[in-house]
Amino acid sequence: MKLQVKKLADIDVRNKKVFIRADLNVPQDEAGNITEDTRIRASVPTIRHCLDQGAAVMVTSHLGRPSEGKITPEDTLAPVAVRLGQLLGQPVKLIANWVDGGFTVEPGQIVLLENCRCNVGEKKDDEALAKKMAALCDIYVNDAFGTAHRAEATTHGIARFAPAACAGFLMSAEIDALSRALGNPKRPLVAIVGGAKVSSKLVILKSLAERVDQLIVGGGIANTFLLASGKRIGESLAEPDLVKEAHAVMDMMRARGAEVPLPTDVVVADEVSALARANKVPIDEVGPHDRILDIGPKSAAYLANIVANAGTIVWNGPVGVFEHPQFAGGTKMLASAIAHSQAFSIAGGGDTLAAIAKFDIANDVGYISTGGGAFLEFLEGKTLPAIAALEARSNK
Repeated sequence: MKLQVKKLADIDVRNKKVFIRADLNVPQDEAGNITEDTRIRASVPTIRHCLDQGAAVMVTSHLGRPSEGKITPEDTLAPVAVRLGQLLGQPVKLIANWVDGGFTVEPGQIVLLENCRCNVGEKKDDEALAKKMAALCDIYVNDAFGTAHRAEATTHGIARFAPAACAGFLMSAEIDALSRALGNPKRPLVAIVGGAKVSSKLVILKSLAERVDQLIVGGGIANTFLLASGKRIGESLAEPDLVKEAHAVMDMMRARGAEVPLPTDVVVADEVSALARANKVPIDEVGPHDRILDIGPKSAAYLANIVANAGTIVWNGPVGVFEHPQFAGGTKMLASAIAHSQAFSIAGGGDTLAAIAKFDIANDVGYISTGGGAFLEFLEGKTLPAIAALEARSNK
């Protein structure tokens, strides 16, 4: 699964007009102040490189979920322009109504093009819109992996028509890390998939079952697998109608000599709350009104040992309700095992990133994907439209 795309590092951008599709979709408070700027900071290396090389730089991004054809105060990238200017140490002018051109940007200068999802035809990947945007630049750079699973005018269409198209530093790093983890991984390949529902991760589970050596499941997903293996789970979150699907995944793994290790002990309570009393019990002693909210210490130690001996680790989702300390032990132990493992590890998904932050292991994970939906669809084995567009242009 080695993806072949042209990379920004290999292209001469001197005195060229460069159009960068970034992911600057940052959270804001009610007053419009940016509350967390990780995505803006992550976009700076690509932008800085182009500016330092003397390119005339245009950057755009989506923000929120605007209606096409109009800009409201909630949709504007104005606060982003201010923060980006602070990080770059130079002014960043915001350009509205930019699709038809009519603005100038000199070599070494940068402009921010207003929220691209406000343009009519953006989400439908309108060809006429894409051609207009492609005409603005000499080189198109996609640095927004988080939108790579969407075929939109600024993520897919423009890559088809720009004179040249490549992946920015952030996009390149994502492609390299995912290819390394799933393309030709060092074995054993261990995947950890947690979350509330099997239904939301079913395609991922089946895709991973075809290639991983150990498939660790957690959360509500594990409860459904426990049901499938004949265990009583009380009032735990599960999807009884998907027991057959859980069986199918376990059968796929077994047929390959691989395994879905299930917990032998669990942490239960009668409610999900900060005040709930946690009880550690063997899996065969779960009561009729118990809710399984974490794996037990013996199971956590067993799974941590699997992780410790892995060659490659893919992590998506916690194994318990880690937001509450009494149900965080399993996720904390696995996080620690990942942090101390010699394996190449890649992690992604909102809850996973929250767990990484909570247990302070960001510096010990091989690669943290910013992708969200794109990360999940890559794990599912799907072709991501934005990457496919770059691949198609790799020799042009």
